[in-house]
Amino acid sequence: MAESAVSLLVQNLIPLLAQEVRLLESIHDKVVDIKDELESIQSFLKDADARAELGDMSNVVKTWVKQVREKAYHIEDVIDEYILHLAKHHQGRRKRFHFLLKVFQFTLKLKPRHVIASKIQDINKSLKVIRERGERYGFNTIEQGGSTSDTRRDTWHDPRVESLFIGEAELVGIESHRDELIGQLVHGPSNRLVISVVGIGGLGKTTLVKKVYDNEKVVAHFDCTAWITVSQSYKMEELLRKMIKQFYEARKEHAPRRIDTMEETDLIKELRQYVLEQRYVVVFDDIWNILFWGHIKLALPDNNKGSRIVITTRSESVAPSNKESPSNYVYKLPSLPLGEAWELFCKKVFQHEGGHCPVELVELSHDIIQRCEGLPLAIVTIGGLLSTKEKVSSEWHKFHDSLSSELESNPHLLNITKILSLSYFDLPYNLKPCFLYFGMFPEDYIVNSARLIRLWIAEGFIKEKQGLTLEDVAQDYLNQLIYRSMVQAATIDFSGRTRSYRVHDMMREVILSRSEELSFCLVSLQNYSSFDRIARRLSIQNNVNTPLETSTSTQTRSILILGVDEVSISFLTTCFANFKLLKIMDFEGASIDYIPKEVGNLFHLKYLSLRDTKVQMLPKSIGKLHNLETLDLKRSLVYELPVEIIALRKLRYLVAYIENNDVEFSINFRQSIKVPNGIGHLESLQKLHKVEADNATLIAELGRLRQLRKLEISKLKREDGMALCLALEKLSLLRSLRICSTSEEEVLELQSMSSPLPLLQSLCLFGRLEKLPEWIPKFKNIVRIYLLWSKLKDDPFKVLQDLPNLMELLLHEGCRDEQLHFEGGGFQKLKSLRLGNFRTLKKLIIDEGAMPLLEKLEIGPFPLLKEVPSGIYHLKSLKTLEAVNLLKEVVLSMQPDEGHDFWKVKHVPSVIFRYRMKGSHYIVYKLGDPELLEILRDNS
Repeated sequence: MAESAVSLLVQNLIPLLAQEVRLLESIHDKVVDIKDELESIQSFLKDADARAELGDMSNVVKTWVKQVREKAYHIEDVIDEYILHLAKHHQGRRKRFHFLLKVFQFTLKLKPRHVIASKIQDINKSLKVIRERGERYGFNTIEQGGSTSDTRRDTWHDPRVESLFIGEAELVGIESHRDELIGQLVHGPSNRLVISVVGIGGLGKTTLVKKVYDNEKVVAHFDCTAWITVSQSYKMEELLRKMIKQFYEARKEHAPRRIDTMEETDLIKELRQYVLEQRYVVVFDDIWNILFWGHIKLALPDNNKGSRIVITTRSESVAPSNKESPSNYVYKLPSLPLGEAWELFCKKVFQHEGGHCPVELVELSHDIIQRCEGLPLAIVTIGGLLSTKEKVSSEWHKFHDSLSSELESNPHLLNITKILSLSYFDLPYNLKPCFLYFGMFPEDYIVNSARLIRLWIAEGFIKEKQGLTLEDVAQDYLNQLIYRSMVQAATIDFSGRTRSYRVHDMMREVILSRSEELSFCLVSLQNYSSFDRIARRLSIQNNVNTPLETSTSTQTRSILILGVDEVSISFLTTCFANFKLLKIMDFEGASIDYIPKEVGNLFHLKYLSLRDTKVQMLPKSIGKLHNLETLDLKRSLVYELPVEIIALRKLRYLVAYIENNDVEFSINFRQSIKVPNGIGHLESLQKLHKVEADNATLIAELGRLRQLRKLEISKLKREDGMALCLALEKLSLLRSLRICSTSEEEVLELQSMSSPLPLLQSLCLFGRLEKLPEWIPKFKNIVRIYLLWSKLKDDPFKVLQDLPNLMELLLHEGCRDEQLHFEGGGFQKLKSLRLGNFRTLKKLIIDEGAMPLLEKLEIGPFPLLKEVPSGIYHLKSLKTLEAVNLLKEVVLSMQPDEGHDFWKVKHVPSVIFRYRMKGSHYIVYKLGDPELLEILRDNS
């Protein structure tokens, strides 16, 4: 990590020295000297860094490595402080060239020149001493790009993220446990059972229980379900709210808003009342507190309907004992036996060799597996590491010897932690800070991939590669971490793209241990004022109700606030006044309603997130943030951007809209924001949404944003459609496009675009279409199409069915035809189809051979459809059929006992029916539900 710090610093010094102006000669020459010294140190620092991490080094040399790291931080501080000082004397310049030219001329007469020159002179002297000392230790030179445990950069294969999703990697050895737990859930007595799955971290408790929870038999058996992750830090009120909301969501209902303000006693009463007549199953994952069960059981009564509660925990003392009640059952999950451990290891390591281990590696492999002691997480993680290495005995002997030395001391948990740490040691240097960054987030936190990528870029972790954007490179870094089983895919969309990530809690322990040792970041779970150490990065995860206090640290570069109940005004003021060198401020979800004008003082700020806050207005000083790359206002209350925003020429990501949860689903469900004229000056923008395109000037300016990958606009008028098409034709890099008209009746005039966007993958059109744009069938890379309120005269499927990569299709009030026809051979890759609110539809035809891969089908309301489409029988891959407000005779015909159309849907694992009640609330029934049949017959 010292090497990583030096590498980032050298990387940042190069553009400073390459400016087309002359720095003050005395300073410029000294900065050049610093760069040269750092490069000399860097040439053998990897070897020293490696020995320090692996413990193969004296305390003296460890101290030397630490000194290098801290000196790199100090140099960065000195340079950034000087640039900040110059910026204060020259506000308002738009181009950095003019800024540097004028500023450095101006500072010839300033006293700070002598101060900075003196500091840099001292740094140079100390660097020379550090370099000479390093040379005396006789370190080897390691080529750029290597890892700690390897002098060679491993050849990297294209990752296949979807095949490494956690459920696939850890299936070995759980079948019998899964079947036994399923039996306990769906069979047995009518009284409530509590089943505790107990075992050491990394055994796969969560994976096993999730497989049980998602099983078709379990889903069909229970009326309402909830999965609650508890972890070490929790609030009972929040857990109760989550449970209530998940129960409602499982039945496709909206939870009452009053629960957001209820206290614990009222929440318990609400929950008890709701489940009184429901057969429920609740999973409480990762319980640490021995008092937890005593608190939560009050909210979950034994209703004598066969309800079940499942707990996962590392400690048997936490699990409800069968001594307390015969209805409590403790399931001790064992380690994998050797045969299954071998199967899992080979599946992970030799996936490209058909799971077969070469003869020369069998003995080494068995020895490594035995050292893993049957822990699936250790096997999968080490297997992921070995899968990237050459399958030759010399490489594996080196790894085996390192593993053996790590296993010499034998406290069991420490033993496993050391095994997991080996995967960290083997990471290339560019991936180490990226991996450690997961420690900035709370335990069990699921982090959105786009957020993580933007944070990494703002930190400077991502190096440019020819032909790729920084975002593309960062995504490759994530794929590598997935491939090595260092992080896990939390959600994967229909296209196989990973949308969010998490780390296993055992791996997180490794991260936190390394982060503390390397001063990488500081994590607060208590009052912020208790910190007395230097924090380069600060993650505030205060889970108590006391306000955050202030700090005067000037060396902090990143602040993330996560799950904080209260943010005091004094804390905000101090952030902007004292943290002068900040690059990242992430307030997502924080309880703040304003940003002080002092934000404009943060000249180095690259990332500002006010997502899910109550901030209503940005100060005009936002225009001073010339280095800002990300401005995230999603689901805040900001409705208009100040004109000063057009000065932010480095901005790459601008997203903002207000979500209106108080209105029915409509074209204005998400309120766009107003942006000033001049938005075309922000030529670095890659993502822009959701902005009002309500004037011709702004629409024309969109054509200047040639780097855009994602664009969402609203309030488009018919007369501006041609101008928009002209602008869109210039955006050849666009991958996602969403266009909303001014109302559901306003026509989207989009016929005039002469050529399709070559890279477009997602297209969403909200508004009337007199005809389907002729350019849509020309898309070869399109994966997703949404057409809402288009009200086409003719069936659009004849046009859409031959799109070669279409996987997701949604039509809401899509056309006015009486018949829709899915022809055989059409939609060969479609996985999700939603058809809603077709008021004139009388017949839905699905030919055999149409949509062979379809997994999810949602249909309705169709007020004139009087029979179940027989073609559903042809959809052999269908997993879920969801019918919304269909006619009662259609629903009755699908029921198992007496329905004459049951044969059409009996192959579908999950068939549910949704009916709108008052407002936006729905009530949900499963196929064959006696309550549903009774209601339908009563209304006959």
